[in-house]
Amino acid sequence: MSDHEAVNDLGVFDAPWNKKVTIQEMVYESGMKLVRLRIKEGSRFTDLELDPETATGIGKMLGDWAEGAAGQGDATV
Repeated sequence: MSDHEAVNDLGVFDAPWNKKVTIQEMVYESGMKLVRLRIKEGSRFTDLELDPETATGIGKMLGDWAEGAAGQGDATV
């Protein structure tokens, strides 16, 4: 039996180098919620589950980086 009660898809997008990123909310039987970043490359998966505080910190860092990198070249591959 699985240790999570529900998996809710929040979004899917394509990333550079033919990767697909899926963002999911994981709700565990205890009521704990985590966000899962699943990166698919070919037949390989990398899952990263984050608590709200860690997700907030990473989101801020990514947003700050994206603002600074905007207009500095084409990031699509």
